[in-house]
Amino acid sequence: MVMKMNIKERADAIIAALESVYPYAICSLKYTKPHELLISVRLSAQCTDARVNIVTESLFKKYPTLSSFAECDLSELSEDVKACGFYKTKARNIKDAATMLINKYNGTIPDNIDDLLKIPGVGRKSANLLLGDIYGKPAIVADTHCIRISNRLGFANSQDPYKVELSLKEIIPPQKSSDFCHRLVLFGRQYCTARKPSCDKCPISDLCPKIQ
Repeated sequence: MVMKMNIKERADAIIAALESVYPYAICSLKYTKPHELLISVRLSAQCTDARVNIVTESLFKKYPTLSSFAECDLSELSEDVKACGFYKTKARNIKDAATMLINKYNGTIPDNIDDLLKIPGVGRKSANLLLGDIYGKPAIVADTHCIRISNRLGFANSQDPYKVELSLKEIIPPQKSSDFCHRLVLFGRQYCTARKPSCDKCPISDLCPKIQ
């Protein structure tokens, strides 16, 4: 089947298959307010989403508003997020980001990537996640799952997140892009794992050039 399809046709087929397997494409980070997603994403660097969710359950109760993060004691915040690793840098980024959002953006998460990238601790992956989840805009979140699976599927040929993002923008319909990336995370955890992918059980094996 792979040989008979061009890359966009195969992408459409894979999107449809993943939509069937994972009907609900949601972010695995738990949040109720936009700024909480920004904070959770920052904490998730080099840390599992499961661990972040444990930490933020109490963190967001202790700091219920953006102002409470901006005005907090930095050393105390560092201890509060210590379990997520790189806690001093992450705490500083969170406090500085909260301050910038209040002073420059009236407490609102920007709705464009250029402004998002000005926020301390926010890179392209984080910015795209915020655009997709908060504003429903087209977004390619080039995380480790996305990069690994896109290369295996022949959608990209690079380990560079930005190059993978650009490659996927060429073949993934914009309105499907954010949800597609969420489904890649679910798919990457269940089937297309880093060390030992379960190709024999994979729901899109007939569309994967790696196992044809």
